[in-house]
Amino acid sequence: MVKFRFQDLEIWRMAIEIADELFDIADELEKRHLFRFAEQLRASGLGMSNNIAEGSGSESNRMFSRYLDIARSSIFENANVMFILHRRKLITEEKRDNLLERLDHLSRKITNFKRTLSA
Repeated sequence: MVKFRFQDLEIWRMAIEIADELFDIADELEKRHLFRFAEQLRASGLGMSNNIAEGSGSESNRMFSRYLDIARSSIFENANVMFILHRRKLITEEKRDNLLERLDHLSRKITNFKRTLSA
C-alpha cells in the first residue's frame, strides 16, 4: 500500500481524531435541521487535517509551514464553533471543554512541529 508523508505525522493523526468527533456532532446537528452549523463544522474539521496533508507534499519547509498556519486557523475556527454551540445549548459544557482542550493541544503541537521545519 502507498504511504504518504503525512500519515507518519502525529499532528495529522490528532487532527483526524478530532475531526471524527466534530463529524459526530455535525451528524447530531443535522438531525435537528441545523444544516449550516453541521456544514461549517465539517468544513473546519476537515481543514485541519487537509492542510497538514497538503502541506506535507510541499516542495519547501517554508511552504509547509504556511499550510500549518492555515491548519491552525481551522483549529481556532473550530474552537469558536464550540463556544457558539455551547451557548446555543447544542453541546454540553463537558463536550465543549474536552474539545477545546484537544484543539489547544493540537495547536501547540503544530507550533512545535513548525519549529522543527525552520531548524
